[in-house]
Amino acid sequence: MRNPRILLIIASLALGGCANGLFYQPNHVVYQTPERHHLTYTNVVFHSADGTPLTGWFIPAVGPPLGTVVHLHGNAQNMTAHFSFVDWLPAERFNVFVFDYRGYGQSAGSPDRKHLYEDSLAALQYVATRPDVDPQRLLVLGQSLGGANAIAVLARHDFPGVRAIVIDSTFSSYRTIVRDKIALIPILSLLRWPLSFVVVSNGYSPDAGVKRLPHVPVLFIHGTADTVIPFQHGKTLFALANEPKQFWIVDKGNHTDALTRFRRQYAPLLVDFFNQALEANAEESK
Repeated sequence: MRNPRILLIIASLALGGCANGLFYQPNHVVYQTPERHHLTYTNVVFHSADGTPLTGWFIPAVGPPLGTVVHLHGNAQNMTAHFSFVDWLPAERFNVFVFDYRGYGQSAGSPDRKHLYEDSLAALQYVATRPDVDPQRLLVLGQSLGGANAIAVLARHDFPGVRAIVIDSTFSSYRTIVRDKIALIPILSLLRWPLSFVVVSNGYSPDAGVKRLPHVPVLFIHGTADTVIPFQHGKTLFALANEPKQFWIVDKGNHTDALTRFRRQYAPLLVDFFNQALEANAEESK
């Protein structure tokens, strides 16, 4: 068992399933609905490229909408839990669309990287075709895994109506975050570099796609005390992105803390960011 090659093989087999679990931790529990916040909403069913039915909620703005926020949630639970990150946006006059990737909540199928990318693409395409949405005033908010999916889609597909992109607490690449997690395991930490190449591919990784995002304002948010995705990942993505870009450093913030623990501070700033992006586009269109 002292043979490092044998140890590498055993470790890679053991970690293969763990790597998948690191990225996808869905469940089917209903944690809340918009009714809890006295919001009207529509249950939505739309389909991914392979025909898999996906579910979502469309929550209209309270008052005339300024734009529509498409929320791509993180890797655990489902949209009913993650709605807590965006439940305040309708009161700020933004439509909100939240949805579940395949295997999450009431959506069919089982999650994997390629199909979650296709699910995210289908969600944006669906929203852009709704008759109650102005397709020229779309805003994308991706958190954690959702940020990786948002970057992958927007780097490869042209959505001219997307006016701003927010990437909150997202890892820079699949291999890098797996490497970070292996580094926490005694003995295996010494093999983190070769293991990261064995147990996970780097397809659709944010560090490649972020360089090809459309020329719209991009906002990165990351907490300095993030114990799930280290702060360095946010710094890496920000450095790779093209202008116009901003980086909000959440001092002592843990994972996705900006819109929960520090919401009172960051929610007004996010509204301003969205509004400025929409107004800038309106001026350019004159």
